[in-house]
Amino acid sequence: MSQKNSLRVAAEKKVGEFRRKEANKRGQAAKARAAVEKASTPGSRKSKLSSAQRYEKEANQAADSVGTWSARVAKLGAAVGDLESKLAKAEAAERAAADSARKREQKQAEHRAATAHRKIESRLSATEGQVSTVMKELRAPKPEKLRILLLGASSEGDLRVGREQQRIRAAVQASTHRDLVELDVHPAATAEVFLDALPRFRPHVVHFSGHSAKDLIAFEEDEDGFHESAIVRAGAFARAIAAVDDKPLLVLLNSCDSAAQTVKLVATVPFAIGMSDTIDDGDAVSYAARFYAAVAEGQSVQAAHRFSQAAMEMNGLNGHDLPTLTCAPNVDPAAAKLVTPPPE
Repeated sequence: MSQKNSLRVAAEKKVGEFRRKEANKRGQAAKARAAVEKASTPGSRKSKLSSAQRYEKEANQAADSVGTWSARVAKLGAAVGDLESKLAKAEAAERAAADSARKREQKQAEHRAATAHRKIESRLSATEGQVSTVMKELRAPKPEKLRILLLGASSEGDLRVGREQQRIRAAVQASTHRDLVELDVHPAATAEVFLDALPRFRPHVVHFSGHSAKDLIAFEEDEDGFHESAIVRAGAFARAIAAVDDKPLLVLLNSCDSAAQTVKLVATVPFAIGMSDTIDDGDAVSYAARFYAAVAEGQSVQAAHRFSQAAMEMNGLNGHDLPTLTCAPNVDPAAAKLVTPPPE
């Protein structure tokens, strides 16, 4: 929404510029026509008349541009209004769902408490007797690849999410430990794609690239043509991640103004990365590619994050300070490695 507001302000500025140009050219045309009457020779009159006609043509062109940019202002204003309406509906739906959940929980609370009180003593006793046996029977967990879920959404075609996913894939493929990383790539992700992938793919990393704000994420609809985004509340997105048994280790929101969402996310996952302001497409692509390249080389979460920022700064990208790493309490990003090669 902030991006569309910025585009609307820029369009309004263009309207003002072309209106001033039109007024200026019409004034020049009027002066030139007045000079025609005062010209003393046919040649001079012809020259003044030609100037007047040129100024009038330029004024008409400026007037056409005023119309074009005014139409764009109107379209962007309507788009902002539509997003605000969708956001209001999403908030109302979330409040209704939360109220319904509270009522159900209240009805079930007494029953759960009574059942838990009766069973807790027997469960504790049984657990104490079984601990040694269970520990002997459990096998060591099998090593597994780092699973990265790449979600891209640009329903209006204004972001290069496909390019970003291509760069990430190339960075991982060029890394030393590429065989330890598995990518699940969705360049036109809907909310349903995200919900299906969480329990099926069981990602260690959820990566989203697209549009967002402090309290919403814009997915796509299941449509072939360009269309308006499907707005999802940040709280609902975080609760979906918290709901699955195999929770991700990291959520990376490579989208504008998403750093505010990381505070909620680290209540469930150890690490979350978001952008503290509006970030350019090229800056976002550069950060993501460098980050996953470093992760696939066995670098820690903190090292991969800082290295990617440093690489952006060395390449002259102004957005190097926008990616923000947030950690859950009692976890150390400098010690956490998402890819650990097996011992030689």
